[in-house]
Amino acid sequence: MSSSTHKSMGFEETAIATILGLMVMVTFANVVLRKLFNSSLIWGQEVTLILFAWLVLFGVSYGVKVTAHLGVDVLTNMMSPRLRRAVALTAGAICIIYAFLLLKGAWDYWAPYAALDRTSGRWFPTGFEKTRDQAWYITDQVPMPDFLRFMEGWINQGETYDKLPRVIPYAILPIGTALLLFRFVQATLRIWRGKQDALIVSHEVEDEIEQLQDQKAEG
Repeated sequence: MSSSTHKSMGFEETAIATILGLMVMVTFANVVLRKLFNSSLIWGQEVTLILFAWLVLFGVSYGVKVTAHLGVDVLTNMMSPRLRRAVALTAGAICIIYAFLLLKGAWDYWAPYAALDRTSGRWFPTGFEKTRDQAWYITDQVPMPDFLRFMEGWINQGETYDKLPRVIPYAILPIGTALLLFRFVQATLRIWRGKQDALIVSHEVEDEIEQLQDQKAEG
């Protein structure tokens, strides 16, 4: 089994657990308000959708961290250990490049909402280019928390936000892709050091389950 599995909760695990808890709380509160008081949190559905998007992107990097992503390993299982390792390293390098491209695209999409500049260059960043400020874009229904009012002077030229600015929910794009890139680098290094066989889930888990079932049957 991959050595990437940890007993203690890491960053992704904590974030995923927190997001799931918040989604349950918001949804439960909306159900209670609707059934008992004929009311609802008008911003509840939008907050749940935002949290779900954060959940998915954290889940992607978490899957790489614990080697949980599925893949077809019919061909690699037929290869010699040395060739299988070379293929796994090649796949890791491709994934790192892909995640880097995703990070560039994520930054370029998010940056205008934070009053920042996009990167120049079609594929790889060659610098920054002047970008039209879109920091005034807001969400549809989510109210602006008072503790975030400092952002009005920071990125919105002192103008008041009546709803939560989109820069906050969209921040998961650069955060999530940067985390994905980091996890791919980690996984590839583990393969290089011989601590992991591949980027996809191993069949060793199935073997261990079968062993446990056999032990239970014998007992």
